Amino acid sequence: MPHRTHPFSTLTPAFIMDAVESQGFACDCRTLALNSYENRVYQVGIEEGEPLVAKFYRPGRWTDEQIVEEHEFCAELAGHELPVVAPWRNAAGHTLFHHGGFRFALYPRQGGRAPEFDNLDNLLVLGRMLGRMHRIGAVTPFAHRPTLDSQSFGRESVALIRDRFIPPDLRESYAAVTGMLLETVDATFAEMGAVRYLRTHGDCHAGNILWRGDAPHFVDFDDARMAPAVQDLWMMLSGDRPRKLAQLDSLLEGYTEFNEFDSRELRLIEPLRALRVLHYSAWLARRWEDPIFPATFPWFNTPRYWNDQIIELREQVAALTEPPLELP
Repeated sequence: MPHRTHPFSTLTPAFIMDAVESQGFACDCRTLALNSYENRVYQVGIEEGEPLVAKFYRPGRWTDEQIVEEHEFCAELAGHELPVVAPWRNAAGHTLFHHGGFRFALYPRQGGRAPEFDNLDNLLVLGRMLGRMHRIGAVTPFAHRPTLDSQSFGRESVALIRDRFIPPDLRESYAAVTGMLLETVDATFAEMGAVRYLRTHGDCHAGNILWRGDAPHFVDFDDARMAPAVQDLWMMLSGDRPRKLAQLDSLLEGYTEFNEFDSRELRLIEPLRALRVLHYSAWLARRWEDPIFPATFPWFNTPRYWNDQIIELREQVAALTEPPLELP
């Protein structure tokens, strides 16, 4: 059973406003919880000013150095006029603040709608933005934030699920399919040889892109990490193979206007997808004591979920054996 008292339960409207006002703002008593699970994010009304977005970080996930490094990456991108929503910086130059045992950051409110990945013109624009972003991201590596690899995303995820969550009657099947999956993932990376890792958004899906006017705005760099460039591209692909090829063509047409792309990385799309599937289940498992997770994801950790998970992983093993996407 989830704990009844979770650290986030202390984030009352009064606490949130006190935290924001500790940075010199005057709140107008309006707070609105925004859609966020890993952290807690609120829109806070400001007297005689535009509302701010206050992001309270999940305790224990990142170090201060890792959070500040994320903030500095966003500021660097914004400094090159990329449409990135960077955190507010106070007069002392700080972007990470502490209040009542929590760490938080403040952001300007950014409106917009989800991007239409089926619109090839939109993908062309997104490709250009990501090409510029990765050109900057490749200049220097992260010093504190992690690297996307099969150990952290794959093996550690599998160990957690196998030891604490998978039903006993499914444990053997789960172990077999995940073992085969990770073996194939590792073999693919090994066959690739040297792959360039750079600073990436890391979680570049539709929920982290807001389309406003004719341009996308990238938000929530909470999962920023060192990864191959294709990590920020593959989540925009969907549909059957011809459709994915058309989407990829538009993305890379825009991307290569500003940055080179190693076409060998297309072989990593399915391995990266496999790691994401494993990591997602482990993410839900690690957060299961947070009351918002059982309430929001009631289907998780049921026999049906684990049966479906094993089927999905078997399908992913099959996908890893198919020819990778290739452009002429």
